[in-house]
Amino acid sequence: MAVSQLISHSTPIILLYLLLHSTFISAVNITHLLSPYPDLSDFSDLLSTTTVAADLTQRTSLTLLAVPNSFLRSSDLIRRSPSSTNIADVIRYHVLLQYLSIHDVHRFPPSGKLITTLFQTTGRATNDFGSVNVTYDGKTDTTTVRSPAAYSQAPNNATVISLIKNLPYNVSIFSVNSLIVPYGFDLLASESRPPLGLNISKALIDGHNFNVAASMLAASGVVQEFESDEGGAGITLFVPTDDAFSDLPPSANFQSLPADKKADVLRFHVLHSYYPLGSLQSIVNPVQPTLATEDKGAGSFTLNISRVNGSVAINTGIIQASVTQTVFDQNPVAIFGISRVLLPKEIFGKNAVLEKPPPITGAPAPVMSMNFSPESYGPSSPPGQMPSSATGGMDGCDGRHLFEDRLLPARHLSFVRFRRVIDLFSVDVVGLMIFFLTWSSFLAQF
Repeated sequence: MAVSQLISHSTPIILLYLLLHSTFISAVNITHLLSPYPDLSDFSDLLSTTTVAADLTQRTSLTLLAVPNSFLRSSDLIRRSPSSTNIADVIRYHVLLQYLSIHDVHRFPPSGKLITTLFQTTGRATNDFGSVNVTYDGKTDTTTVRSPAAYSQAPNNATVISLIKNLPYNVSIFSVNSLIVPYGFDLLASESRPPLGLNISKALIDGHNFNVAASMLAASGVVQEFESDEGGAGITLFVPTDDAFSDLPPSANFQSLPADKKADVLRFHVLHSYYPLGSLQSIVNPVQPTLATEDKGAGSFTLNISRVNGSVAINTGIIQASVTQTVFDQNPVAIFGISRVLLPKEIFGKNAVLEKPPPITGAPAPVMSMNFSPESYGPSSPPGQMPSSATGGMDGCDGRHLFEDRLLPARHLSFVRFRRVIDLFSVDVVGLMIFFLTWSSFLAQF
């Protein structure tokens, strides 16, 4: 009895703890967790500048392998300053999509265990080599993280140094003694590869039906930003068609935005990575940061990309568009036409923006007026002269009705006759109601 009362009294406290705990872990701020450790400041900066930190905001189970400043600054990969997009995928390779405690890292078999990383979710990993193999050597008390395949490019492995931070069952951070490069990933390839030199505006004009987007990109100046990002892992542009701009509802007020807001909307249409159509269709991590995310902060201006009914769907939270065509696709640039303008909720609010009603095609349907008068179909009676119906005629089908029948178009005539039947029926119904009410009052007196 006492135990049951204790449980009943403690249950609200437990539920409150779980609620607060789940609320805390629902948005992981990884750079905040690293801020008390100055020796990891360079790695924390890489997480922010490469937008990997934004990728982690909604993750609730992960292990981060952080490289201290002393090891990171001695790395050739950093000193040669490769593109931020290339280094971003290397940093993603250091995010394991599984929570590992200090006890877990000491229990791996010598042969190791494969664990998926954030890099695998991008679709750019070779086969399944976006995973890492974690092994533990009991003799030396050493935990090693390496690529699952042997290859020539170094560094291809790292040793776990110590546990830095632990949020039980959700987030753990370990320090390691080196960066790890994924299998088949040549981080420095972009240094020797000549730039593509693509004129994005011209590519859009050549693609037809993208004239509005081309002119807006040129006028805003952001197209130069996009073209400067063609190196490295490149960019992916989602470009609305001319019809998509013309179908914008008045509530969107896109054209009335100031220039800086329009530029943010245009950056919102660009991913800072090259994704061919196949990668978009098989993307594992649906929430993707955009170029606007880099300017406005982690977790903002993101796109949700998924596959719906065989096509790629892009959801902003208030607008859902679909990829309609491939305009250009050559590594490191992919340009796709989309069915709607992507409106960020950070600018246009969180309420869904309804589509503009489609225009009516073909001949318009006749508009039926409920007020049929002789004046609507023919000349009115001269002043001082009585209408023809005053001369007499059959009840319910007098001269006025004959006049209407002669002048009405054929498509209206059947409707008018039907209306007369309804009028007569309405009179009969009203009469019957009055009769029953009178009869009921009469019977109530007895």
